[in-house]
Amino acid sequence: MDANEIVNFSKEERKNHILKEINLHTRVNFATLSDQLSVSEDTVRRDINELEVESMLIKVKGGAMTKAYHHSSSSQTYASEAKQIIAQKTVTLLHDGMVLLLGGGTTIREFIRMIPNDMNLTVFTVTALSAVELLDKPNVKVIMIGGSISPYSQMCVSGDVYNQLSTISADLLILGTNALDVKGGFSDSDWDTVQVKKAMIKASQKSAILTISEKLDTVQKMRIAKLSEVDYIITDVEANHEKLKRYKLKVPTLKFL
Repeated sequence: MDANEIVNFSKEERKNHILKEINLHTRVNFATLSDQLSVSEDTVRRDINELEVESMLIKVKGGAMTKAYHHSSSSQTYASEAKQIIAQKTVTLLHDGMVLLLGGGTTIREFIRMIPNDMNLTVFTVTALSAVELLDKPNVKVIMIGGSISPYSQMCVSGDVYNQLSTISADLLILGTNALDVKGGFSDSDWDTVQVKKAMIKASQKSAILTISEKLDTVQKMRIAKLSEVDYIITDVEANHEKLKRYKLKVPTLKFL
């Protein structure tokens, strides 16, 4: 958004913008919203407090997250049909005996639910909610990589996580993302989360990034990796869709599902 266009937004318009950003990126922080809306962080904080009272989001340290991602909520997942399409495509990459490294988020949740019950897999994850979801799969061995949990991403982010990841060579890493762009690669706005995701890429022979097409051409403050550092981009649109043409031209080695 152009700051000049939103400087005079009403409170209702600010709150609608906050909800849109949360639905799209799962979580937002006060500083980013303050920049986007050209208002103080105190104003953003008050808006988020009101939205929490209205049960529209969940406030976390430094910002807020969508209710659909939080462990205590059964809210409808944003863009659930698109995420189910992505999950179906991702399952086609699996085969018996694979070792996976798995992130978290609502798209990953849909993927886990679609893993065939008769498929034998070993899955490492840094996200407690993903580990719990995987317990419903009778032939999946789940290994939780533990440590202190980030309130931002709900991923384990302590130093011990890096030590454990350095001993792994997974066949495939499956990660969600908050933003993806031709020049910006895939990115996030939390330092600890970015560092863990970088370590996860190093711990994997191949990597697949899952994203709804609405997140294409968006950038957050910290880059996790260039597009040339990943193998698959899996979206809800067809691989020959107009939205993906620039990405294919920029990184011809990328595979799109």
